[in-house]
Amino acid sequence: MRDPLDGVALFVEVVHAGGFSRAAQQLSLTRSAVGKAIGRVEERLGVRLFHRTTRTQSLTEAGQVYYEHCLRALEEVRSAQSLLESGQQEITGRLRVTMPVLFGQYCAGPILLEQAHQHPKLELELHFSDQSVDLIAEGFDLAIRFGPLAQLSGLRAQRLAVQQKLLCASPGYLAKNGQPRSLPELLGHDAVLYHRRDYTQPWAVTDTDGQLKTVSLSPRIRLNDLSLIADAVEADMGIGWLPSWLVRDRLRSGVLVQLLETHPPTTMDCHAVSPEMRQMPMRLRHIIDVLASQLPEIMKL
Repeated sequence: MRDPLDGVALFVEVVHAGGFSRAAQQLSLTRSAVGKAIGRVEERLGVRLFHRTTRTQSLTEAGQVYYEHCLRALEEVRSAQSLLESGQQEITGRLRVTMPVLFGQYCAGPILLEQAHQHPKLELELHFSDQSVDLIAEGFDLAIRFGPLAQLSGLRAQRLAVQQKLLCASPGYLAKNGQPRSLPELLGHDAVLYHRRDYTQPWAVTDTDGQLKTVSLSPRIRLNDLSLIADAVEADMGIGWLPSWLVRDRLRSGVLVQLLETHPPTTMDCHAVSPEMRQMPMRLRHIIDVLASQLPEIMKL
């Protein structure tokens, strides 16, 4: 099986050379061989990378996007090779990371502290806040963010895991008020809602047809802390919409009951966001890889 990086390197050489003929001369290949190799890359990707004329080749829009990603990929490979060849495989240096408070306490924080234990020369600074920070202005190397991402000017993102959000209530509340079996049956129930900065978060629940429906309820209680919402729900004070990783143990012990289990789960992507850079430091690449490896298991129901 042909190594995709061979095609990546050749593609970048063609772009830098300004055409197939000049790249062929620099690589001691025939123009036909270069053209066929690029054709195989295009066939594998299912897109055309170059506008071709009899004398010139220029990048298509898809080719420009692919070129920018190829540069980063090759730079990371070269960086890794350099580190391995020099024997500098130790994870060292300072890393500033920001993340939501409870998610940091329950999920990401323990992973990162274990990495600090395994790599004594790694200096970690963890910042817990539910407010989105400006990574570049405030000097952070990495942010963990949930949901759709805004325009990432000067930033790059990698999906780490998928978060499920569940409707939950206590057995005591359900015994007194009945258990809703559909979205319309939620109306009239007491709700414990997340509220911050004059904004009350509505529930976005997936219906049985797979469509995402917004459910707006009159709250009995509004709180700006998810952990307190879970406590209030457990205390028979209403229904809550909460992350699976926060209520998993309460569901398993029976102090909370998941509602609308026949509905597809409502999901939200979890991303690692970091400043765009030509060469990502090894410590940052390592931490992102570890989070991507371990978070899915920690966050599942």
